[in-house]
Amino acid sequence: MIMKVNIVGRQMNVYEETKEIIGKKLSKLDKYFPGDREPEAVVTLSRKRNVSTMEVTINAGGTLFRSEVDSDDFRSAVDKTVDNIERQIRKNKTRLEKRMRDSSWEMLFPEDKGQDNGQALGQGEEEDPGTIIRVKKFEYKPMSSEDAIMQMNLLGHSFFVYNDIDTGDTCVVYRRKDGTYGLIEPAK
Repeated sequence: MIMKVNIVGRQMNVYEETKEIIGKKLSKLDKYFPGDREPEAVVTLSRKRNVSTMEVTINAGGTLFRSEVDSDDFRSAVDKTVDNIERQIRKNKTRLEKRMRDSSWEMLFPEDKGQDNGQALGQGEEEDPGTIIRVKKFEYKPMSSEDAIMQMNLLGHSFFVYNDIDTGDTCVVYRRKDGTYGLIEPAK
């Protein structure tokens, strides 16, 4: 399946040549999304103080992959981004294979057959603690707490909100300071 790529420049224009390079590099990830999942990538580019920032979020069948990279230029940023997402996929291969239920994963990883960087505000920037600076909306589907932890790690976030597959309750998993995970469930 060919990935649909949407490229957005934040307070900048993106040249066609840059769009073509990004599309070509991201197409290397198509092999990880076989079948009818229709992967979609949203690429956000920005440049601030001579630092090029590329944020890529890929939605493949409800599973989100995310990477944010700062670099001198967008050409090297896209290479680092593709490497980051490939690393996420390989690290979570077994869980993703179970979740996506597709035997084609065995073809992608024949050597393993039979075996089991999010950035909020930039440094130095001060914001009013009561000001919302970004709103994100996303659809979420019922999942287990293990799947929610995997999704949180794939996104590089410190928490993740989801609907529990067994109870239907809205829950939150989060990463604790000691590296373990916590779960917040509604009281009944």
